[in-house]
Amino acid sequence: MPIKKSAKKYMRVTARKTEINKKTKGLFRSAIKKSAEAISKNDAKTAQEWAKKAFKALDKAAQKNVIHKNTAARKKSRLNKAIKAIVKK
Repeated sequence: MPIKKSAKKYMRVTARKTEINKKTKGLFRSAIKKSAEAISKNDAKTAQEWAKKAFKALDKAAQKNVIHKNTAARKKSRLNKAIKAIVKK
């Protein structure tokens, strides 16, 4: 446990930020999983709806520096590529 007052404050700040980051990550992870499930079932319409939500959540996470902007772009690109593949079928 920290002894100095500033170190105690930093622990509180870190705990608060960790919770916010977990929620932010959870939003895009769950949206990606839902769209991946729809892709595996060849349900293009549902996959596109969840992908739209995932894109929004990824952009917000990148904006808040929860994830790197290139990571968000990579995830969006892969998801979009998978959706396009089932739409072609």
